[in-house]
Amino acid sequence: MSTETSLEQARPGGARRWKQLMVVSLIGLCALFAGLVIKMAMTRSRQPPKNPGSIAAPISSAEQQAMAEHLAAAVRIPTISLSPLQKDASAVARSAQAFTALHAYLQSTFPLLHAALEREAIASDAAVPGQALLYTWRGSDGTLPPYLLAAHQDVVPVEPGTESRWQQPPFSGALVDGHIWGRGALDDKFSLIGIMEAIERLIKSGYKPKRTLYIGSGHDEEVGGSGAQAITARLAQRGVRVEFALDEGMALVEGMLPGLSQPVALIGLAEKGSVTIEVAVRSQGGHSSMPPTQTAAGILAAALTRLETHQLPVRLSGAPRLMFEHLAPEMPPALRLLMTNLWLFEPVLHWQLAQRPSTNALVRTTTAITMLEGSPKENVLPQRARAYVNFRILPGDSVQAVLEHVRKTVADPRVEVQIAGGRGNEPSTTSSADSPAFARIAQSIRDHFPDAVVAPSLMIGASDVRHYAAVADNAYRFMPILFRPDDLARFHGTDERIAIADFARVVAFYEHFIRQNDEAR
Repeated sequence: MSTETSLEQARPGGARRWKQLMVVSLIGLCALFAGLVIKMAMTRSRQPPKNPGSIAAPISSAEQQAMAEHLAAAVRIPTISLSPLQKDASAVARSAQAFTALHAYLQSTFPLLHAALEREAIASDAAVPGQALLYTWRGSDGTLPPYLLAAHQDVVPVEPGTESRWQQPPFSGALVDGHIWGRGALDDKFSLIGIMEAIERLIKSGYKPKRTLYIGSGHDEEVGGSGAQAITARLAQRGVRVEFALDEGMALVEGMLPGLSQPVALIGLAEKGSVTIEVAVRSQGGHSSMPPTQTAAGILAAALTRLETHQLPVRLSGAPRLMFEHLAPEMPPALRLLMTNLWLFEPVLHWQLAQRPSTNALVRTTTAITMLEGSPKENVLPQRARAYVNFRILPGDSVQAVLEHVRKTVADPRVEVQIAGGRGNEPSTTSSADSPAFARIAQSIRDHFPDAVVAPSLMIGASDVRHYAAVADNAYRFMPILFRPDDLARFHGTDERIAIADFARVVAFYEHFIRQNDEAR
């Protein structure tokens, strides 16, 4: 029998098997798609109900103006935090004067608060007077666990030479175009003054709390938070344990998350740690006219290239994963299908998130080469080339793991690797998104911002609440204010400001939130 005859006889059976395989594959794909759709349909919204009628009457325009003037006056007091390198005697004296002025201002501006609450000025440094503030508002029901609201007093300096770029001078506290302008208007005096305005209003109305409230206000959040540590130590000394601590950090954002046109309120459950690694190479140096095959700078450059090329892996876990699980039911159908079926599409999401710096920071310990140092002159070979590489550490990783990653990736005995400053900051623990406290924060957000979608998230910076967490069952990070993409550059940047109407909403939020905590069991 010829080969052609054999092929002709074999073709019908082969074609049938191919068709059967195609049918089975098509049925499998249909079943898979049906399963994905069912999973999407069964995923229910996690949003609290909208209940805007529960909030108090709007704050009048006259009251809004008075509140704006209070914040503006606080902005005019330059409570700039000092780094360790700036702590000479004259700088410390100027700083102490600024904080003393702010404390006096708070006492004169909020007399009812200072009459009703216990106030303590706590020193974190024996060389300076107490600059951290702890307030206690005693509740009538000792069976209810207390809670803590936090806001820091200090601000970052204005970068020298950029003052002329501000529309209003950076410490003017100007009230122009419906905004309060100046350093601290956003970070973080608006929270401190907002909390105090809310309590002053409550006391004036005859309100008495059921649940004890603590207010923690550190003076050096921007340079490490020794003030918050001192407040925490004082509370721990007394055996105080709070149900939760709520500090600055996350906020409402608009136009920043694909697929969601409405504002998204992000509540930080955790924050990343950080460590700076010093990477250095030593050599004999010499004149550039007779260079070796590789100079110290060249060896260092190769090591840095390896670190940028081989970064720590993407990992969607903890708070960022919870964020997408909360947001998924609110997304358009195509994105909802993907987000509710991460068991299948997670690698796709990993790739997508890694493409943008803002989302990449949520899913990996990031690598940032920040400082370089080499030869003092263009024709001199460096005797020492050095770089600093800053890592922001994802919860689940550690300072030691980052150090080991750098050594393994560099893999060159000529390169010295060590932690700059001798230590780093570990990532925080992750607080619960299922606690009654989280639910109260989320409900208050929906009451005041009914169009917002609420979700837990990860804070990629740092805040004082990481210190308060030592005496808190849960630590959360949220500011009741809406940010759009162009607002983010105002943090620590030029033209920091807050709208007067937005600040009034901040006050209303805290007033409502305090009442809500008293109503909860």
